[in-house]
Amino acid sequence: MADTLDAAYRRIETLERALAERDAELDSFSYGISHDLRSPLRAIGGFAQMLDEDCAASLDDNGRRYVQVIRDSAHKLERLIEGLLAYSRVGRQPIRPGIVDMTTLARRALKAASSGRSGPAPEIILHELPQASGDPDLLYHVWNNLLTNALTYTSRTAAPRIEISGAHAEGETSWQIRDNGAGFDMRYAPKLFGMFQRLHTEDEFPGAGTGLAIVRRIVTRHGGRVWAEGAAGQGASFYFSLPNAGAV
Repeated sequence: MADTLDAAYRRIETLERALAERDAELDSFSYGISHDLRSPLRAIGGFAQMLDEDCAASLDDNGRRYVQVIRDSAHKLERLIEGLLAYSRVGRQPIRPGIVDMTTLARRALKAASSGRSGPAPEIILHELPQASGDPDLLYHVWNNLLTNALTYTSRTAAPRIEISGAHAEGETSWQIRDNGAGFDMRYAPKLFGMFQRLHTEDEFPGAGTGLAIVRRIVTRHGGRVWAEGAAGQGASFYFSLPNAGAV
C-alpha cells in the first residue's frame, strides 16, 4: 500500500510540474504576442487619427464613419491586449507573502477605482475587514478589479449601494463585495471569471472582460477560491476566500 501511495504522489508531483511548465510557456507566449501586437496596433490607430484630422474635408459621411469604426476597433483591441498583458503579469509575478491589512487595501483600491466614475455617487459601506495572509501587491489587484466591477455595474442604478465585508471560517477567511446594480442570471455564473467573458454588451457597461479572470488567477495562486451570486436586475455579490495562515 505504501509503495502504491508513493507512486501516486510522485505521479501527482510530475503532473503538477508539467502543468506549471505549461502555464509558464502559455504566459510567455501570450505576453510576447500581446507585446508584439502593440506596435502595429498603434500605427493603425495613429494613421486613422491622421486620416480623420488631415483628410476629413475629402471624406463623405460614409468615409468618416469608416475611419471612426477603425479608431474605435483599434481602441477596443488595445484594451484587450492590455488586459491580456495584465493577466500574464499576475501569473508571472512571484508571491511575496505577508500579513495584509485588507481594510486599508480595500480603501486604497476603492479610491483608485472611483476615479473618473460616471453616474450617481454610490453609498459605500466598508466594514472593518479581517486581515489576510498573502501578497499585498497582488491582493490590491483583487480589490481594485472587484470594486471596479461593482462601481461599473451600479453606474445606472438610481441609488447605488456597495457593501464590503469579511468573515473568518474554519481554515479560511472570506471577503464579500455586494452591490445593488445590474446583477446577472445565475445560469451564466460559470462564465463570469473566464478570460474575455462578458454577460453584458460594451454599450451597456464598458470593460474588456479581463478583470474577474485576473481576480481568479491571483486568488487561485494564493490557494483560495472565488465565486459569485446574483440575480438579473437585483444586484450581485462577489466573494473570495484565502487560507488562514498555517491552514492546510
